[in-house]
Amino acid sequence: MKKENKVLKLYNFFQKSSINPPIMFIKFPFFLLTYCFLILSSLTLPVKAITFITERPMLEENDQLNWSSLGQIFNPFSPEDPNAFLPNKFSAISTGGTGINVEIPFPSSLQITPPFVFQTSFPPFGIPTNFADGDFILFTGFNPTTFPAVGNAGPITINFDTPVKGAGTQIAVDDTFEFEAFISAFDKENNLLGTFSANGTSSLALDNSAVFLGVKSDIPEISKLVFSSSVPERALGINNLSISAVTVDEPSTIMAIGILGFGLFLGKKRKY
Repeated sequence: MKKENKVLKLYNFFQKSSINPPIMFIKFPFFLLTYCFLILSSLTLPVKAITFITERPMLEENDQLNWSSLGQIFNPFSPEDPNAFLPNKFSAISTGGTGINVEIPFPSSLQITPPFVFQTSFPPFGIPTNFADGDFILFTGFNPTTFPAVGNAGPITINFDTPVKGAGTQIAVDDTFEFEAFISAFDKENNLLGTFSANGTSSLALDNSAVFLGVKSDIPEISKLVFSSSVPERALGINNLSISAVTVDEPSTIMAIGILGFGLFLGKKRKY
């Protein structure tokens, strides 16, 4: 209702201004842009319902983050290398230039390792999981001297510097055959957009059966994702992050540029 009142007032102003053509010719481009801005902003103000995605192709990604890009890969045959471990908060850049900040809480025990990235494969080339052979996995950390291994249960929080339209990844839980995995999405004001869950499994099969959790929206409103599981004291692992980012040829961007050019052209034409 407020937007309609603003548009109506603007229209009435145009009607009144037509009595004084010189003023109208000077101010028309400015108010045309203001009017169009109100229309464009009204298209993005409503909060859209996000969609839960359980298959990676459905996300229609145009960007991604492979954890190997961090340059710190844990070698299971040289586990004492401190350079292989990650801090509990770190930043990364996707292949498309999206800034990403990752947060993993500190573990409850000093016996649990810091987070690290490892490649999943058959020994001696990697650690077997039920992700795809060759995937690089972001792992929250664990105590390798226990079985089942006590680990950092997360959650894994991913913050985007610029809101995206969708994102997701596959997830598994260490030493746990069956579990429930969760994904929560938030906007830039930290408002919860939705929480979803799916049943997952973990194994050593290297068959790409790790469950995919993702969310998708019609507009770029997703600023934070939180991944967790139903299993306490078990480490989480996720593979590459798929992202549906905003591209420069979004319809609203093209429309705004077109309107701006038209307004400036019309103002210049009327002036002369």
